[in-house]
Formats: sequence, C-alpha cells, structure tokens
Amino acid sequence: MMPTSASSHWALAEEALAAFSIAPHALGGIWVRSSPGPVRTLFLELAEDWQLNRIAKRIPLHAQEARLLGGIELTQTLATGKLHWETGLLAQSHGGVITLTMAERVQRQTIAHLCSALDTGNLRLAREGLSQTVPAAFGVIALDEGLEGEQPQTALTERLGLRVDLSSLSVHDALPSDIDSARLLNAQANWTSVTLSDDLTEALAVTTLALGIESPRAMVIASRLMKILAAINDRSAATEADLERAVIMSLAHRATRLPELPPEDDDNEASEPEPQEAQSEEPESPSNNEQSEVTPPLDAVIESAIAHIPAGLLASLRQGHQPRGKSSAGGKSGSQQRHKQRGRPVGTEPGDPRRGSRLNLMATLRAAAPWQTLRRRQANPGQQGQLLIKPSDFRTTRFRHQRESTTLFVVDASGSAAMHRMAEAKGAVELLLADCYSRRDSVALIAFRGDKAELLLPPTRSLVRAKKALAALPGGGGTPLAHAVELTTVLSEQIMRDGATPTAVFLTDGVANIARDGTPGRQRAKEEAMAAAKQFRALNSRALVIDASPRAQEKARELAAALGGRYLAMPQADAQGLRNMVRSAEAVN
Repeated sequence: MMPTSASSHWALAEEALAAFSIAPHALGGIWVRSSPGPVRTLFLELAEDWQLNRIAKRIPLHAQEARLLGGIELTQTLATGKLHWETGLLAQSHGGVITLTMAERVQRQTIAHLCSALDTGNLRLAREGLSQTVPAAFGVIALDEGLEGEQPQTALTERLGLRVDLSSLSVHDALPSDIDSARLLNAQANWTSVTLSDDLTEALAVTTLALGIESPRAMVIASRLMKILAAINDRSAATEADLERAVIMSLAHRATRLPELPPEDDDNEASEPEPQEAQSEEPESPSNNEQSEVTPPLDAVIESAIAHIPAGLLASLRQGHQPRGKSSAGGKSGSQQRHKQRGRPVGTEPGDPRRGSRLNLMATLRAAAPWQTLRRRQANPGQQGQLLIKPSDFRTTRFRHQRESTTLFVVDASGSAAMHRMAEAKGAVELLLADCYSRRDSVALIAFRGDKAELLLPPTRSLVRAKKALAALPGGGGTPLAHAVELTTVLSEQIMRDGATPTAVFLTDGVANIARDGTPGRQRAKEEAMAAAKQFRALNSRALVIDASPRAQEKARELAAALGGRYLAMPQADAQGLRNMVRSAEAVN
C-alpha cells in the first residue's frame, strides 16, 4: 500500500498534474478540491509551468453563452454588411487547457457546452444566422472551493479523469519536484505507443467492478492514465505501479461500494504439502509461469484504492449509503421567476426597453447588422453611412431570479398519529431537515395536538435549533387539523411576502376531531379543516400530505386534494422511506 503522508499526498497531486499536462483532452480534466490560498496558488503556478506552450483560458463563474460559443463580430459585420463570426472561448481553447473557477457553482448551460466538447472534441454552433462545427478539444482544470453541500455537477465530474484534494495540505508539504518540462515533452511524444498487457487490463476491469463503478468512461480514462504514467517514467510498457497509481488518481473517488477482500489463508493450511498423487510430474509450461509473474496482486491494488477514497465518501460507503451524485447548492429549490432588472441573465428576447426591461446593446446591434446594406439602399441620402436601427431590432436581457425556499413541516402530534407513527415521523423530518440544510433552504416546524396548533420553530437555517424543537415535540391528545392548516396558510403568506417560496409538508392521517374553537366534534372539525385547506389552495403554494398511518386513510387523500397538493401513502414505511418519497415529490413539483 502506498504511504499517505502529507508529502506523499502532494507528490501524488504533482504526478496527477504532470499526467494531465501531457494529454489534457485524453484525460478530460482534473478536479482540484481546495479553498483559495497559498497551496492552490502553488498548484496552479506549477500547472502554468507545465502547460507545454499550450493555450490557457479561464472561464469565470457567470460567463455568458455568447462569450463561450462566439457570435457576430460587429465591427466587420457593420463595415461589410455581411455576417462575420467571432470565435468564442471554447473554440479558442482548442488544443489547450481551460481553468473553470468556482466549478461547484457553474451554470448548467456552461456545463452542457463543456461536456459536449469533452465528448467529441468539437462544438456544433447554430447561432444568429450561422451554423458551423468548430474544433474544441481541450482539458479542464475544475477548481472546487470545497464548500459543504456543493460540488461540480455529476455530468462534469464524470468526464474529468483525475481528482486532487489539497484541502488538508500546507505549503510546507510541497517538496521540490523531479519532473521537468523536458521529461514531460518526451512523455507527450511517446505515451500513445506504450503497451498495456492483457493482464493489467483485466486487473483494471476487476478493480473497477470491485469499486462499484459502472461507467465505461472511467475505465477508458484509467487505461490512458496508465500509459501516460509509464511514459513519464520512460517505460515502454505499463506496470503494476502504474495500475496502482491510476486507480488512486482516477477511480478511488468514484467508488460506490467498498470492495470485499478475500479472507487470508490459514498459515497451517498454506504450509501443508500437497498430496503426492495430486502433483503433476510434468513441469509447468513457460506460459503459466510467465502469467503468474505478470498478474498483479489485486488485493494490494484494491487496498490502495480503499486507503485513498475521500473520507466523507468512505464513511458513507461503510454505512451502506449510496454516494449522492450531485448536491444542490444553497437555496436552489425555490421557484424561478422572471424579472426585468435583476437576477441571472438567461439570454435575450425582442422587447421594448421603455417598458422597464434592460436594453441589451450588443444583441440589438447583432440583430440590426445583417440588414444595414438593404436599409442603406432604401434610406434617404442624408442617412447614408449611418447605423440604421429599427424598433424590431431592440433586444432586452431576460433575467431569471432564484427565490429562496422555505419548507414548513406540519407534524400531527395527536394521539391518533403518536400512537403508531410518531417515531417514524420524527426520524423522517430530521432527515428532511438535513436535506434542506444542505440546500441552504430555510425550515419551519408546526405541531398540532390537543386543542391548537403551535409554531415551534419560525423559519430558520439552523439545523441545531430545528432538531432541538423536533426532539422536544410531545405526542397525544386531539387533532386540531383546521387550526394547523390556518396557521400554515398565515405563515406561507408571510414567507411569500418576504420573497421566498414556501412548501408545506403535512405528516398526518387527516383525521380531525377538534374544531377551530377547541371543542370536540368530528364532522364540524372535518368541515372546518376542508374550508381552511381551500384557503391555503388559493395561495398557489406547494403542499405535500404524507399519510403516515399503518393503513392509507381516505381522509388524508381528501385533505391533499383540498390543499391542491400531492398525496403520499406511506404504510409500513420507515423514516428513510418517508424522506425518499418527499424528495421525489419535490423534484416533480
């Protein structure tokens, strides 16, 4: 097993960077997890030294699509009256390297264009009257600042062959490297001719399956990495050491399960000689001897992979949880609303800036440019040579404003619910609270029992406060469902006035027996609950009703219909099942 000291960790990161510098597009890219600081600066300076005279571009967080893909070159278009194309950042980076800053927050459209180029090495462009295919083969250095709950999207990380985690290192761990540019240039010229034996290929496939990695792309990239590592060390054939390093750099962080190592053989059994009659008098063939020497010890390779699985992922795998593909960034579950002046730009559209929209000057000029020759012919003599713009050319910027979201947990703590499902309800709410916290959403907790509903926790982002309020939730008594729905409606209205998106999650069997004034009576309690639910529905807010009773209750289904929300029947479900159903329902909404 390879050592895991800080200095060896830095040496492994250097070797990964060297491999990437030799063939950026062949390896896809390198995911660098590190907060801004001297360690990351040192790593990027080393990457710059090892560019091998390649083009290097940097893509900022909110790069516009026109900057990425290109568009009309206004100066020549206006001068000649013909469309001229301006090359975008991705095409300019052909044969080079792109540094993606704050990769955990990059827009989806940027990720989509990057993935298309990484897959094919080309970009198919069809914009503003021009259609063409341009070469765009490059590698990506994705800088992940390592914020909790945020990481690059799975579509991108799937295509980045290497992973480097510098978060636990300091500048004192960075020892001088023995890799220089001349050595890299030699490896760059020879790595494609490095041979990979069938035994090593089989060992790589077995290791990939043992780690639960199903994507064939991962194995293809790892096989290329083995050849590159061998070329760096001036070898014409890959070895077991190259396999081990390739697994650590390219596969360990992709593991979806912990491999099971075979049990060690008993020493006494191993020392016993084989029976005389079982031994062959004929010597083994040279091919068998050669195969036994070449076949790498898979146990050692898999142990090295386990030792280099990231700590958080390793803990999750030991608990038997599947790793989460993509974590949502803060506040991204709220509804998106169009806004005329603020938010994230999502393109342009024809419009009138006098109506409050923001004029996009460049898009307006692009729309007007192709018509200049025709308009000058039709213009008055005094207008010759002027830029002629008509109202139909006006383009305004479209903005998409992401609203903050707040999840309201409305928990039935009455006797009918507490008798059989209170423990599961608390467990489910606690798991859902953790999900909301990872998304940077706010949460609130309403409980109803006895003769009234109570706001135990106002909207907050504090997971600790939410858990404390949930742990102190008592059970027993009547079911004042109408009061609970009314309180939820009032709180939802307040949240919407504050500019956020509320989602109400009711955990109840829907059986009401306490009227609004606190008096018992099932029929009156039901009628008041249905009336309150219709008032909530008028808000057009999202609602989920989770029927947490052992048998599905028709009254809970009726409540969901009156609320205008979804109904989830969860008989015989545990806390994890409740949480999974809520997450899937939120995704549909």
